[in-house]
Amino acid sequence: MFELIRLRKKHGDQAIPDLFKANLPTHYCGFPILDESKCPKKCRTCQNICPTGAIEINPLQIDLGKCIFCAECQRSCAHEAIQFSNNHLLGAADRKLLTIATGMTAASYQETAIKARKEIHRLFGRSLKLRQVSAAGCNGCEMELAASNNVNFDMGRFGIDFVASPRHADGIAITGPISKNMAPALHDAYKSVGEPRVVICVGTCAISGGIFSGSSELNRDFFSAIPVDLYIPGCPPHPLTIIRALLKYLGIE
Repeated sequence: MFELIRLRKKHGDQAIPDLFKANLPTHYCGFPILDESKCPKKCRTCQNICPTGAIEINPLQIDLGKCIFCAECQRSCAHEAIQFSNNHLLGAADRKLLTIATGMTAASYQETAIKARKEIHRLFGRSLKLRQVSAAGCNGCEMELAASNNVNFDMGRFGIDFVASPRHADGIAITGPISKNMAPALHDAYKSVGEPRVVICVGTCAISGGIFSGSSELNRDFFSAIPVDLYIPGCPPHPLTIIRALLKYLGIE
């Protein structure tokens, strides 16, 4: 027993002390910076190379809900019209706000992407319990969600935790593109959560279907009837992206 106590003391506090000041390495693909003025006329290189159809031209824009952050567009553009920054604050409360256009900055995006509501802060600001539903995910987003509660990021310090049953949850966090066989289970999980409840899409697959978009094996009818409260893009999103989006949605920042 005393040996365990000594070992724990030697380890010290492993959690990131201030998540609001944490930065990611410069090579991390985060918020994209677009400059359409650098695009040659009739050039469609970036649009043609994008595996998920996330890029549109005239005007140049990127849909973060479709983007898998592979950075092939940046590498293929000799004119540097697309540059990914290392800014990890990517969450949005509206699907339309995930579209990034020329001239937008990470700071301007963060001001409009998520507006904290007093009602949400009052209900869930001190305790948010989520049931994670993997609807045919590859386990990438699932691993990052699990990492959000490890000793490094310690999301639980803000009262945000994952629970084993939807009946114990305040909402669901969806990962994966939603296959046919998982569609009924997703509906059941959602209906098992008591009201008021929140729905969070985590990762590109959950938001748009990702690289599986258009597959006949998907059933995304869930989103035709159920509104989504928060979108967290990425393939997969970083734990800091997940935590900061949740905190801003809850009005904790």
